[in-house]
Amino acid sequence: MTNFTTRFSQRILAMAGKSPWGSGSGDDSGDSGGVGNGGSDNGPRNPWQPTGQPTGGRSGPNIEELFKKGRGKGGGGGGGFTGLPKRSNGKSWLPIILVAVVAAWLVLSSFHRVGLQERGVVTQLGGYNRTVESGIRWTFPAPFEQMQKVNVQEIRTLQIGSTEASKENLVLTSDQNIIDMAYEVRWNISDPERYLFQIQDPEETIREVAESAMRAAVANFELISAIGPGRSEIEAQVQTRMQELLNQYNSGIAVQGIAIRQSDPPQEVNDAFREVNAAQQRRESYINNARAYSQQVLERAQGDTAAFDKVFEQYRLAPEVTRRRMYYDTMENVLGKVDKTIVEPGGVQTYLPLPEVQRRSRANAQAKEGGQ
Repeated sequence: MTNFTTRFSQRILAMAGKSPWGSGSGDDSGDSGGVGNGGSDNGPRNPWQPTGQPTGGRSGPNIEELFKKGRGKGGGGGGGFTGLPKRSNGKSWLPIILVAVVAAWLVLSSFHRVGLQERGVVTQLGGYNRTVESGIRWTFPAPFEQMQKVNVQEIRTLQIGSTEASKENLVLTSDQNIIDMAYEVRWNISDPERYLFQIQDPEETIREVAESAMRAAVANFELISAIGPGRSEIEAQVQTRMQELLNQYNSGIAVQGIAIRQSDPPQEVNDAFREVNAAQQRRESYINNARAYSQQVLERAQGDTAAFDKVFEQYRLAPEVTRRRMYYDTMENVLGKVDKTIVEPGGVQTYLPLPEVQRRSRANAQAKEGGQ
C-alpha cells in the first residue's frame, strides 16, 4: 500500500511539472547531491521524461488545470452540471422535472386499488393503523403510510406428508400400531391484521398445528378404523382442534377442511398387512353369510309356525273336514312327483297316463337335441 501511494504521488508531481529528482531546470547547481535535468551529463535522466524529448520544452499539465477543464465541460450558465438544454426563457428544466417526480411519487404511493377479494392493511410509520375494504383508497404517501393487500377469499392448500415412500409421516394409533398418513389442509385468511402481525411464519404454524391435531385425533382410533371407516371422523376432529389452537394464537386463519389422501401401514409391512386385512375381510364375509342364512331359516320357521296356527284354528272349528283336507294335501305332495300306475277292476276302461307320456316325450326330444 505504501509503494502504491508513493508511485501515485510521483505521478501527480510529474503532471504538475515537478520531478521527484529535482526541478529539471538546471538552476539547482547548489545542490551537489541533487539530480539535474534530463539533458545534462551531471546526473541520471528524468524518469518521467520520454526518451529523445528535450527537457527545456513545455512542462506537463497542472492537476488544477485538469480539474478546471473538467468543470468547464459540464455546461455553463443555467445548464449547470446536469447538461440539460435550457427552456425558451433561458431557465433550466430541472425544477419542472423535480416537480413531476414528486407528483408521480405522491400519486403512486397515495392512491391504491383494492380488489373485491382483498383487504388493505395500512401501516403508519411501521405500525398498524387500519384495515380498508375494497375500492379506490387513499393513504398518506410513503414512507409515512404504506398499504399491504391481502386476499381474504382465496382458499389455500397445504400438503402434509407424501405418498412417496421416502417421505413418510408416521402416526401412532390407540392399539400401538403405526400408519403412514398424507393429508391436506384447506384454509383462508379471516383477519388480515392478525395474519400479518401475530405470527411470523403462517404456513409453518399451520403445518405444526395440523400435525399436532392429527396425532391427537388418530391416537383415539384403532388401526382398522383409522385406515378405513374412521377417516371422516378423524378429519372432523382435526379441523375442530386446529381451529381452536389457531384461535388461541390469534392467527387470523380459518380452517376450511381436512382431506386424508393416504392412510396406510409403513412400506416395510404393507404387503403383510394387506394379507392380514384380506383375511379379516374374508372372515367378516363368512360371518355375514352365516348370519344371513340363520335369518332366512328363522324367518321360514316363523312363517311355518304362523301357517300351522291358522290350520289349527280351522281344525278346532271343523276337525273332520280339516283332517281330510290335510290328508289330501299330504298325499298330493308325496305322490305328485313319482310315477303312478292305476289298476281298475274289470269292465272299466284302462287309464291312459297322459302326463307320463308327455314327460317321456319331452325327455326324448331333449336327448335328440343334445345328440345333434
